[in-house]
Amino acid sequence: MVDQQRSRIAVVGGRGKTGSAVCAALRVRGADAVALGRAELDELSAALRGCDAVYLIAPNLHPDEPAFVARLLRAAAAAHVRRVVYHSVSAPYAPAMPHHLGKAIAEDLVRRSGLDWSILQPCAYVENLLPGLRESSPRIAVAYDPDRLFGMIGLADVGAVAAEVLLDPAQIGATCELGGPRLVSVRDVVAAAERVLGTSVELVASSPEEWAAGPGARLATREREWLQAMFAYYDDFGLPTGSLAATAILGRPPRGLDEVLAAALG
Repeated sequence: MVDQQRSRIAVVGGRGKTGSAVCAALRVRGADAVALGRAELDELSAALRGCDAVYLIAPNLHPDEPAFVARLLRAAAAAHVRRVVYHSVSAPYAPAMPHHLGKAIAEDLVRRSGLDWSILQPCAYVENLLPGLRESSPRIAVAYDPDRLFGMIGLADVGAVAAEVLLDPAQIGATCELGGPRLVSVRDVVAAAERVLGTSVELVASSPEEWAAGPGARLATREREWLQAMFAYYDDFGLPTGSLAATAILGRPPRGLDEVLAAALG
């Protein structure tokens, strides 16, 4: 672990679930984490002044993530922030998924920014499946094959990796794919939830098309189409992601399903 007690780190998107996890991990390591939300984006260069590094998280399904990231990179340079870490996604160059492809283009902008950069590519979070598990009759509903494999990782471990990468100059120039300790399916998550909760958990699986005609119909057209494309990709391929980078950076394997769910569900 790198001792950087005087470091001041800005986290763009720092009030969302990912940014909050990054800020918490930075504070554990003695760094001054500055959470920046939408209110600060209009005066971003001013908000970044005095910071040693910035962690860049775009809003979910941003309509033009490359433009958003380009703006952040310009603001960082104007504020004389030399170190930037970009929160991307596992399998960014997947043309079938428009929001993944936007992150692939943004990665290129980060690498050519002239700043000291690192890129993190996390898989889906285990916590993404939590909402239905908190219902009186716990359930997990997905719009794709529940037996496809993913490298699901816990959000706290993503935050811990981000903090280490932000504070360690040895990580400059690194692109790190972040997956959990082993490949798992949604059906595995259901089984783990049943162990943690001590009760049965319903698994509801539909197709991407059924989701788009049902719950997805309430969304704006672009968001519905982008999510349907993601579910179709998951239905065909899952999202397998390796654990080696997270294990090396954390100095231990990432936490498994039972541990993540036990912490989240109390």
